[in-house]
Amino acid sequence: MYGYKLLAQCLRNDRELILDKKKSYRLCDELGILQEQRKRKNKHPRRLPKNHLVTGPNQLWQADIKYGYVTGRERFFFVFSIIDVFDRVVVGQYRGHACEAKHVVQTLVTALRQRVGETAPFPIVRTDNGPQFLSVLFGDTCEAMDITHERIPPRTPNMNAYIESFHSVLEDNLFSKVAFMTFEEAYFELDKYMNFYNNRRMHGSLRRMPPARFSEWVMQLEDRSQFYRAL
Repeated sequence: MYGYKLLAQCLRNDRELILDKKKSYRLCDELGILQEQRKRKNKHPRRLPKNHLVTGPNQLWQADIKYGYVTGRERFFFVFSIIDVFDRVVVGQYRGHACEAKHVVQTLVTALRQRVGETAPFPIVRTDNGPQFLSVLFGDTCEAMDITHERIPPRTPNMNAYIESFHSVLEDNLFSKVAFMTFEEAYFELDKYMNFYNNRRMHGSLRRMPPARFSEWVMQLEDRSQFYRAL
């Protein structure tokens, strides 16, 4: 038995009726002949965020995807960023014409290898519910690497505040000020800004140090209790 979409197509083909899928759905519903929707099996159930006491780098990362725009081509591009909540270092970033689960996974794995290494425990990774983060590939990767993946509830961007704040800064300081004519120009300017952000842009909440410098300074302290943050 066909579903309402294929039924509408059959009636258009055989009877030349003017019938779109919305009307087909409504009629099938009124007649009580709608098929039961198949229940999706979620291989990796959502783990809701918890309050964490973050005492140093690589304990909690937040990740999200943002759009940029190339005026000269009238096309968008994607920016996937991962930020360390403790020192605000953007530990990984991807930019490209498309942003699929494989790009997100590759960026995350590279950041973990470069920033954390093979022996230290991996950070908790917090994201929203974008399709890349709901994908089987992302879930399998987190499971295989023993990474705790937290997904915020819908319409709660405040629970991902650090990456949201960074993307807001990126929009205000770069994307809204420069009209990119080519993708190459956009990527070049983005890479240049990221070097500035991590290594030279001072943060009031980081004792007026850039993220990378603050991270180095904190790691040299014997007692880091004064920098605890309840999240």
